Amino acid sequence: CAGCAAELRRAPALPPPPGVDGCAALVAYDGAGRELVARLKYRNARSAVPFLARGMAALVVEPIDLVTWAPTTPARLRARGFDQAQVLARAVGARLGVPTRRLLRRGPGPAQTGRDAVARYEGPAFVARRQLGGRSILLVDDVAATAATVAAAARALRHAGAGGVWVVAAARTPPGRRHVQSVMADSRV
Repeated sequence: CAGCAAELRRAPALPPPPGVDGCAALVAYDGAGRELVARLKYRNARSAVPFLARGMAALVVEPIDLVTWAPTTPARLRARGFDQAQVLARAVGARLGVPTRRLLRRGPGPAQTGRDAVARYEGPAFVARRQLGGRSILLVDDVAATAATVAAAARALRHAGAGGVWVVAAARTPPGRRHVQSVMADSRV
């Protein structure tokens, strides 16, 4: 709604982690921004996807050959029935007019949500599904807390021959705030 949109704050700066050429996020994962992204992530509420995709696509300044995402864990995919990062990546790719492809496979391991920064950098493990031959890749994620997930995904993409890896996330956890998964069931954005 317009009132909630007025409460959104721009995401804090997100320095690129190792292996990433540039990194940006749309909104702060706090308050209305947290509600907006968490509703997609935990409730499959997709009404905000066009808004998020438009804003995320506007952050992309480099020429991109392919769009991909950092896939969720297989257990989360089974439990939710969808991958929120894939939903966002497809919408961003469509907005940019760039093909979106599943380029990564996620290895087994725990989800990043709720883990501290040290534990986040110990996982996850990704493997590229094909060679990339110097292509420029846009890696889409839903929430960048420590950027550990996108750093691990970028390593796999680079190992597969990506010429450049840029990251865009829907939200960035403000520094000093924990990535919290609980959200109010009846709140609206």
